[in-house]
Amino acid sequence: MADDLIQIERGDSGETVIVRPMADVDMSRSPQLRSALRDSQSKKLQRLIVDLSEVGYMDSSGLATLVEAMRSAKRTGTRMVLCAMNEKVRAIFEIARLDQFFVIVDELEAARSA
Repeated sequence: MADDLIQIERGDSGETVIVRPMADVDMSRSPQLRSALRDSQSKKLQRLIVDLSEVGYMDSSGLATLVEAMRSAKRTGTRMVLCAMNEKVRAIFEIARLDQFFVIVDELEAARSA
């Protein structure tokens, strides 16, 4: 599944999904991200990767969406990894102290093996 705001890529085995928002995640766009994350988690996954390389800004609604996805992932035993955050987005996670709860890595390849 792909559109102009969110790209979803399934790994060859189907046990890994990469969700890639293609724009800032704010109140107007977080519903699309929420929907994409829910759709991705509808099947048994080992790993859910959220690639934030194209996100320049994220507000509290985006953070809430990711927290909701993380809770859902924990319930199903899915490992959720965030990757490729820019400095602004990472600072938001650090200020909210969410960097202590999420697995955050610098690059997509590291997320695949995290």
